[in-house]
Amino acid sequence: MMYTALRRQMVQKFVVDIGITDTRVTEAMLRVPRHLFVDGALSHQAYSGSSLPIGFGQTISHPTTVALMTHTLALTGNEKILEIGTGSGYQAAVLAEIGVKVFTIERIPELGNRARELYEKLKYYTIAVKIGDGSLGWNEHAPYHRIIVTASAPHVPDSLIEQLADGGRLVIPVGDSAGQKLTIITRNDNRLKIQEEDWRDFVPLIGRKGWSV
Repeated sequence: MMYTALRRQMVQKFVVDIGITDTRVTEAMLRVPRHLFVDGALSHQAYSGSSLPIGFGQTISHPTTVALMTHTLALTGNEKILEIGTGSGYQAAVLAEIGVKVFTIERIPELGNRARELYEKLKYYTIAVKIGDGSLGWNEHAPYHRIIVTASAPHVPDSLIEQLADGGRLVIPVGDSAGQKLTIITRNDNRLKIQEEDWRDFVPLIGRKGWSV
């Protein structure tokens, strides 16, 4: 009961109050137990609106970031999604609650395996996890209706554009520590439309099509 109340407060303060009223997003975030996606010692801070460490130099994204990224995907609930950067696993869980199928890639085995175990525990059977270089995508299940990248890249990887379905949308932060733009690419009749918006800092996308280690 305590966590339920805290989740409501988090969604109200960090999602609804900033202008996101998409019920698919708000209801999904109300259902996901965010405290299970952080270290047990930090569970009391899970709904505080902080970007908490999850180990290996990674963090669980701020709830506002998760809400905005999810909202930007413009989901209907029937899409097949590729997520680059599983991290804590929280973002994919929010997507799964909306009803989509998620293929998520994590380069750090410990984080990917931890997320996979948690998905099984929470019965998120529509999420598949792969350990590998996310900058290359997951060609086996392409094309994807949506692609979401939760780490910043020096440029938009061509491998991800190739795996984007016609009518699809790719959301990726592009830039470095000096500044990043949230880049939104939509494909229609194999023509690409690109939008850019100012954004906050993301961890770097490490890989062959991203930043080198």
